Amino acid sequence: MTESTPMKKSGTTRVGVVGAGFIADFHLEVLAQTPGAQVVAICDTNERRAEETARQWSVAHTTDAIAELPALGVDVVHLLTPPTTHAALTRECLEAGMGVFVEKPLALESGEARELGELADEKDLPLCVNHNAVHHPSFAPLLKRVKAGEIGQIEHVQVTLSVPLRQLDAHDYSHWMFQTPRNIVFEQGPHPFAQITELAGAVKECETSVLSTRELNPGQVFHDRWMISGVAERGCTVECYFAFGMGFTRSTIQVLGSDGSLQADLFHNLLFAETKSPWLDFWNSFLAGWKSGGALRRDALRGLGGYLTQTLGIAGRSDAFYVGMRDSIRAFHGAVRMGAAMPAGPERGAQVLEWCEAATAGIAEGPAAPAVTGTTEPARPGEILVLGASGFIGRPTVAALLEADRPVTALVRSTACLPPVLVEGAASGRVRIVEGDLNDADSLGRAVTGIETVIHLATGGGDTWAEVERAMVRGSESLARAAHAAGVKRFIYVSSVAALYLGHDAKSRLIEDDEPLDPQPDARPVYARGKMAAEEALLALHREEGLGLVIVRPGVVLGTDTPMQHSGIGLWVRDNHCVGWGLGDNHLPLVWVDDVADALCAAATHEGNGLHGHTLNLCARVPLSGQEVVARLRETTGRDLHFHPRSLAVSQAMEIGKWVVKVVGRKKAPFPSWRDLKSRALVPPFSSRTARETLGWEPCEDADEFMARITGQPPA
Repeated sequence: MTESTPMKKSGTTRVGVVGAGFIADFHLEVLAQTPGAQVVAICDTNERRAEETARQWSVAHTTDAIAELPALGVDVVHLLTPPTTHAALTRECLEAGMGVFVEKPLALESGEARELGELADEKDLPLCVNHNAVHHPSFAPLLKRVKAGEIGQIEHVQVTLSVPLRQLDAHDYSHWMFQTPRNIVFEQGPHPFAQITELAGAVKECETSVLSTRELNPGQVFHDRWMISGVAERGCTVECYFAFGMGFTRSTIQVLGSDGSLQADLFHNLLFAETKSPWLDFWNSFLAGWKSGGALRRDALRGLGGYLTQTLGIAGRSDAFYVGMRDSIRAFHGAVRMGAAMPAGPERGAQVLEWCEAATAGIAEGPAAPAVTGTTEPARPGEILVLGASGFIGRPTVAALLEADRPVTALVRSTACLPPVLVEGAASGRVRIVEGDLNDADSLGRAVTGIETVIHLATGGGDTWAEVERAMVRGSESLARAAHAAGVKRFIYVSSVAALYLGHDAKSRLIEDDEPLDPQPDARPVYARGKMAAEEALLALHREEGLGLVIVRPGVVLGTDTPMQHSGIGLWVRDNHCVGWGLGDNHLPLVWVDDVADALCAAATHEGNGLHGHTLNLCARVPLSGQEVVARLRETTGRDLHFHPRSLAVSQAMEIGKWVVKVVGRKKAPFPSWRDLKSRALVPPFSSRTARETLGWEPCEDADEFMARITGQPPA
């Protein structure tokens, strides 16, 4: 198969964006500034999400069906859905007469990618993969210099990709990349393999060694370190080190040629070279270091200048990811307008997939993960519904309820890759799994029918007040109304101590359970505001309609299943550098996650209505400050952890400085809240009186034992 050259497109290219998830904003931002392209429709199976995205980007039409896009005038689709859907949806778009620009990978099999290419040729339609890594601002000049012959013939290409994974840190194993051991290579590998293909061509030979493996859930195997060696069609050798879920980020590609080498640091956006010279060895070595240092300094200054001019509003975005996306998208639309060959057509997409296939060939899939099927069986007497059952607090809460011999229903978005407590509970018949979503009224109605108590942990979030108000406030209110209408006796809303004001000027008093919400919500960030507004909305339902409401506010919840970089300890500017909210010498309202679960279980099973309308703060009296927590973590984990005390006045001055820069750059930004900064210090102590006296709550409060539980190490 050869790369096609579709018919030239005259006039404006009308674009439909299919998939309104995270990556859509990047595409829409670039498309808004791409000459000759106009977004006319957003398509997503979640109609609400499609409408919100369309409103944000002033797009005229929304739909939940690809079949409706041609009638809306769409010429080309940007396909931004999960990888498992790429092949089928690409085919659907092509059959409907629309060209496709698809996020990597094009498909999950190279043969299928080539079939799609043949269909695109038959329909005379453009088909291109978003291999944006090829347009990375440090790789693109490297590729150009290699092709210009600067380092002679390529002999070896070496890639290092060592990156953290947010989902691993959060123990969220439901993502597609964790569902089989090979998926992580098809998720992360297309970036370096696209670069390798540009440099060295298709794969000829490949061998892979799995260096380390972890079991995420029983039967769910994840290979986190890979060594891949191969030979490419142009004769050079290739070596790739992939490491996923790592603490230190390193992303480089080095090309060794017969007459020199080029290395791009993709994370820091740096590029330097070394070539032969006519000088003696001692002077040649000096020149190699001097020139490399100069190149690094120039690139570092360029990056700094780009950040400052962008921040000041003098220039547009120049970060490496954005530039790569921009240039990839513009290259596609330029080719469409000119009728030129695609910059990364289906044949190139197939070659990248062949690298992925060769790298994962022979990799054992591991035992099959236990299958869990959602149920339609009715609730049992005394059933307790847990929303957020797969989460950090939800998992031990379900375990505590089962230990108390209470039947549990878990409302989950997907039954794939559930944690062991739900899998084993479903297998034993003690946990009912109901598939649904907080935004789906029908699934909520099914979930609450026959339920005695609801524990609402899945409170949602967002980056803007509109998102938080919709998900956290209105979503919680809708759930509470549905539960009350279904006859649920008790509704437990898990809020946060962030809803209170906890600054230094409250230090002299003990925070009781009836502490009023912060009277200045507008001075707090959207998360805290959302918790306050949700509490107020639910309390109104309690007063006016008799909702059996109990509000629970955990403090700084820690456990072995959460990253140590908790914002309650301080501002983690790096995963090993924590800046204090102040000097960090006050005892924090820490609480062990299993103790929170025990309190929720006790509140759910408490007899009578005495808790209704009340709030329970869940904060233990562990004699540990932020400084001490980080020092102990450093000692027990062996990590190079640092706590940096900083007065609140200095922090506020720095925040005001950032605000001034944004304003000068003509960016809208709220003035930094001094009240919120003070509240983040979490200074005053909590009594947690209701939980202790009414529920008999006895949390872990010994410092040595508490830290031993967090780190999994025996106490000293």
